Amino acid sequence: MPALVKTLVLPREPPTLELDELWSFVLKKANKRWIWIALCRQTRQVVAFVIGDRSQHTCQKVWEKIPEAFRTGGHCFSDFWQAYQSVIPPAQHMAVRKESGETAHVERWNNTLRQRLARFVRKTLSFSKSDVMHEICLFLFLHRYNNELALF
Repeated sequence: MPALVKTLVLPREPPTLELDELWSFVLKKANKRWIWIALCRQTRQVVAFVIGDRSQHTCQKVWEKIPEAFRTGGHCFSDFWQAYQSVIPPAQHMAVRKESGETAHVERWNNTLRQRLARFVRKTLSFSKSDVMHEICLFLFLHRYNNELALF
């Protein structure tokens, strides 16, 4: 399959990104995997994702995966997790509380993922047995999700 960037539609105005992370697991709950998401508010498409731990290093990876057209000139909203403040340039970043509504779209996306793919639900009998399948299932879901939005 083509790279996720091939599914993206560039917004007309400078992009506003919402960043968040959600946890899932592989094989057993002790094997936590954090899914980091960067979502474009205007197009509602996921522009980048990384599966890893909840460290600054993983945050840096997701920031580097965001296409240049979405990274430069845009603005980013996230929660107060320290990694975001360390990685995203201060002029582009604003940390906000969930109640502000500035990260509502990415929070909604997290719920959509959990509703549509049982392996990403916290309390489930469905789960990935390997990191490879965990990432492949997420990648396929993102392709379908982004392509459906690109049609509108």
